[in-house]
Amino acid sequence: MAKKSMLMRQRHREVAVKRYAATRAELKEQIRDPKTSEEARADAQKKLQKLPRDANPIRLRNRCALTGRPHGYYRKFGLARTKLRETTMRGEIPGLRKASW
Repeated sequence: MAKKSMLMRQRHREVAVKRYAATRAELKEQIRDPKTSEEARADAQKKLQKLPRDANPIRLRNRCALTGRPHGYYRKFGLARTKLRETTMRGEIPGLRKASW
């Protein structure tokens, strides 16, 4: 199980990303738009830099839904390798089973 502080930090970041998603998208579109003047582009870049760091989706980390483990994460299942193996052996994931050849 991951430390509670790490899980809470992740939740805080997820909330921040959702809160500022529209603002970030609008500012990034302004920066990318070739019709925007240099002054407006510079202003948009400053506004983007002033947003909280945790509002950037890059700072999110994929974590296991059961344990919060950040490494060995399988996106398709949302689980770390250890919990994926355990749930597979119990037959809780449809269509997944232990390989044998």
